[in-house]
Amino acid sequence: MPRWRMPTCASAALAAAGLLLSGCANPSVGSANDDPTEPVTLKFWHGWATPSEVKAIDDSIERFEEAHPHIEVETTGNVTDTTVNQALRAGGDKAPDVVSSFTTNNVGQYCDSGMWVDLDPFMKKTGVDKRKIFPKTLLDYTSYQGNQCALPLLADAFGMYYNKDAFEEAGIKRPPHTMSEFERVAEKLTVRSGKDSYERVGYMPNFRLYQNSPDRLFAQWGPRYFDAEGNSRLAEEPATYDFLKTARELADAQGGFDDLEKFRLTFGDEMSGQNAFLTGKLAMHLDGEWRGLMLTDAKPKFDWGVAPLPVPDDQAETYGRGFITGTVAGIAHSSKHQNAAWELVRFLTTDTNQVVDFANAIHNVPSTYAALKSPRLDADPTFRAFFKILESKHSKALPPSTNGGAYVVSLMDFAYSVEAGHTTDLRAGLRRLDEEIDADTLQSKS
Repeated sequence: MPRWRMPTCASAALAAAGLLLSGCANPSVGSANDDPTEPVTLKFWHGWATPSEVKAIDDSIERFEEAHPHIEVETTGNVTDTTVNQALRAGGDKAPDVVSSFTTNNVGQYCDSGMWVDLDPFMKKTGVDKRKIFPKTLLDYTSYQGNQCALPLLADAFGMYYNKDAFEEAGIKRPPHTMSEFERVAEKLTVRSGKDSYERVGYMPNFRLYQNSPDRLFAQWGPRYFDAEGNSRLAEEPATYDFLKTARELADAQGGFDDLEKFRLTFGDEMSGQNAFLTGKLAMHLDGEWRGLMLTDAKPKFDWGVAPLPVPDDQAETYGRGFITGTVAGIAHSSKHQNAAWELVRFLTTDTNQVVDFANAIHNVPSTYAALKSPRLDADPTFRAFFKILESKHSKALPPSTNGGAYVVSLMDFAYSVEAGHTTDLRAGLRRLDEEIDADTLQSKS
């Protein structure tokens, strides 16, 4: 496929993720021949909404405009993927030139539909070697079938927060490394307050808790979701069975799903001062790097630390891995200022000082090799623990798909049924899950 040709259009509809990418991006719309040195105003739409995050973005844009005085950037924040895609379908002067998304699951749609342009020609033209700049895992989730239609704009790495005081009281010397250790430590840290109630659980495996989406724990097995033809293969993947079995065993070791679920329903909101880890109801907890800044600000009554999540016993050598996701940025197919738009995308994603300053400001993991090694980077050791998770060659991101995150939603629904004991025949259930995912994928291409 010639570098400057738009990909074949694949209409896509994904109600579960709020996306309606029906219709095809018109290759004749927009231009890659604009002069990026000429005065121009770019529209940049992003999803950040909290005051500190918006300030960090505004500061980034101010730095860009200082370096590119002929380019003015108008920013619009708190924009959802649905709104962006509606605007890109409509086109016109009100549509954005540069867009960002928190939803890496949707990159397959952005690339396959042509709504976001292939960035490889821009990188080639300006001498950007993506493989020397970005970790491979991040390139994997910003491309689809060879089309690099997005670049990483900071990353999120998931690890395990743990209560050091609770560990010391229980005589536990270090965080668990394997799943069998995880189960023993979780059981030892669990404190009952009665027959059906708890003061604290070691680790809450229930998939509806906060960030406990099943795909995040599943990443510790390094699973293959799809075969070479793009068909779902979860029923063929041995890791699927071990993952679901391990999650059930973690629950059983601490009293069983039903008792844990009752306790979970007493937890406060994830983002509030009543977060269950913050209040001491959880001794170990899966979460992202941003939680560290929140814990520091909240000043919990216990000492806490960060470690990688445990891994399966037969993959002990992969300890240090974790689930990786992040924000992505791209150029709208309808932009008439694509070369100028590339200057903004290039600055936000590849300029080392910019990436470091932005990462420090919003406490997300830097997304380039150079930024990860920068002396300007926040030296907080709990923050830096997530850098090692990101750089682990065993860490995993979700594979892109033309139906976006529909397959993840299907996996969630199935995992909820399994953990509650409603699905007992895993093989039959997983075969039905594969069929459902394949049917959704086929529909997205029709």
